Amino acid sequence: MHRRAGCWYGDAMNAIPARKTPPQPAQGVRSVTILGATGSIGASTVDLIKREPARYRVEALSAKRNAPALAKLARDLGARLAVVADEDAYRDLKDALAGSGIEAAAGPAALVEAAERPAEWVMAAISGAVGLKPTLAAIERGASVALANKECLVCAGSLFMRRAAAAGATVLPVDSEHNAIFQALASGPREAVRRVILTASGGPFRTWTLDAIRNATPEQALRHPNWSMGPKVSVDSATLMNKGLELIEAHHLFALAPSEIDVLVHPQSVVHGLVEFSDGSVVAQLGAPDMRIPIAHCLAWPRRIAGPAPRLDLAALRELTFEEPDLVRFPALALARRAMEEGGAAPTVLNAADEVAVAEFIAGRIPFPAIPALVEATLDAAAGKGWLKEPDGIEAALAVDHDARLMARALLPEIAAKAS
Repeated sequence: MHRRAGCWYGDAMNAIPARKTPPQPAQGVRSVTILGATGSIGASTVDLIKREPARYRVEALSAKRNAPALAKLARDLGARLAVVADEDAYRDLKDALAGSGIEAAAGPAALVEAAERPAEWVMAAISGAVGLKPTLAAIERGASVALANKECLVCAGSLFMRRAAAAGATVLPVDSEHNAIFQALASGPREAVRRVILTASGGPFRTWTLDAIRNATPEQALRHPNWSMGPKVSVDSATLMNKGLELIEAHHLFALAPSEIDVLVHPQSVVHGLVEFSDGSVVAQLGAPDMRIPIAHCLAWPRRIAGPAPRLDLAALRELTFEEPDLVRFPALALARRAMEEGGAAPTVLNAADEVAVAEFIAGRIPFPAIPALVEATLDAAAGKGWLKEPDGIEAALAVDHDARLMARALLPEIAAKAS
């Protein structure tokens, strides 16, 4: 087996008896913490845990501000600690947990405390830059971290994976595409990997003309054909920026050169990722478009648990199709590859500008083409100011993120006027 930067991959775990497998946890109860318990990833994780109550004990749960929902989850799962990121929601959480014996806390420091609690396995599903510090706290105590927070790798990927390796932590990729690559990489040694291929559904505008895409509305962008996701990820899927961010994540997760990572559009969302080996073999992971499949894989790793996701019926599907992404209609993917190749803080700037642009588009203040236009303008301006050097720590990465957001907002009027 090979281990790089805290993530296991290599030969199939039990297919080649001569090779050693990664450490096997005891068959007993696994303690877990869910950061971002009330979001879609958190809800899927909770669903799986409730189906296997004898296997898991919940140490801590967190939510952004939904105190009633968090308190109910904490009571249902018997958590020891519940944390809301928004300090204004603390009183509601404390009142909702009165008499339960469950500790209540709030604020950024409390999120870090939740991550530091002695859980063997942590679901890192807090979205946005606020998830960086708690996820890093879990990594630095050597936990197994199921990673669903893009910012950890997009904004501070090199730093994050170095810290994981130093702490002996295990990073388990939750994203369906990265989880697929993680599973497929087990079919051969790292030195035999020629390239990995992430698949993209193509989003709601895959077959639209360039003129039609220019006039796309937020409501249309939010109608993803295969997946149920939040507004930000849905719009990123429509621009293909989501796939671009996944390129950057794969680069860090699997220690791959940019030239070793490709993207294919696959409208059925059944093949989630492929690995091509030097002998010409291509190994793919298939499954229904249900996030409980990759989450279950991470939750039980290196074993498997029974999952409730629909079983794949290839005969009913009849066909699986693939096509190259169109970078003219979807320039965001090319911008993300540019940021990956430039390295340093370029992905941090890319992500920050994209978040600003997507929020403005959803609010109806800029047209759809202004999203990649604003990202490109912000990247260019940041490069001109010399902001793209590698951040030397989390605080430095957060400072770049903050400055890039300010720059993107300053560029908004000009970009909106050009795109109108």
